[in-house]
Amino acid sequence: MKALVTGFDAFGGEAVNPSSLAVARLRKRIGGMVVHTARLPTSYANSAKVLRAAIEKVKPGIVLCVGQAGGRTELCLERVAINIQDARIRDNDGKQPIDRPVVKGGPAAHFTTLPIKACVAAMRKAGLPAAVSNTAGTFVCNHIFYALMETAARHPIPMRGGFLHIPYVPEQAAQQGGAASMALDDIVRGIEIILEVSASRSGDIHAAEGQIS
Repeated sequence: MKALVTGFDAFGGEAVNPSSLAVARLRKRIGGMVVHTARLPTSYANSAKVLRAAIEKVKPGIVLCVGQAGGRTELCLERVAINIQDARIRDNDGKQPIDRPVVKGGPAAHFTTLPIKACVAAMRKAGLPAAVSNTAGTFVCNHIFYALMETAARHPIPMRGGFLHIPYVPEQAAQQGGAASMALDDIVRGIEIILEVSASRSGDIHAAEGQIS
């Protein structure tokens, strides 16, 4: 079993992005699973290209994309990606698409194929604040989540995919007037739990818990 986990570069004037910090700290092997990582640009135009290239190189059975959601208080596994780009701020290319589809003519939405409720239960059991989220927003995080699931739906090799939103880390919160934050070590542990649970259920790829449980 191989997993691919991605984070984003910093955006919106931030000095860091906790998603790329956490991904860089992941263990290279978790049980029998080999973990590969990649950093994606916070770019509507280029993020999906980098993701697809990493998928073709690694050929993973599990893909988890991770992104920052400042203001959230929990590790949020996303249930659904929607086919829309509607940016509140500019991406790192200076682009700010409004009311545009991720994929012209594509489905209105794609559901995750990770066992999100089982993952959330395992994270909570480990003492980590976690929840299922029903909105991935409309910025580059949702864009890459949709692009991932579109790629997975067409890929010749079965592949489970999903997206995790994470809070600020404390050094960011200190600059945000006391916004919610989470220790980087806890974020890393949460990601590893998601990979462990997803790998243990890899034979049930057709049962997308984002939809049915």
